[in-house]
Amino acid sequence: MPQSIVSPLPLADGEYNQHNESVTRRSIEQTLQEVKSDVELAKTQGDKDGSLAMRRFQFLLMGAS
Repeated sequence: MPQSIVSPLPLADGEYNQHNESVTRRSIEQTLQEVKSDVELAKTQGDKDGSLAMRRFQFLLMGAS
């Protein structure tokens, strides 16, 4: 699973600043895209480790009553 890097959002100035708004908006958009990508990967078990773990878990449950 990829490591996520936490970067805090910039603090708001007392007055409106167009540049800070665009940086904040882009940071939020990128974070939401990463979350969506991680959720899609988890739903499809697209990575090799997740897929193998799911198969192993299913195999172990086959003998359970």
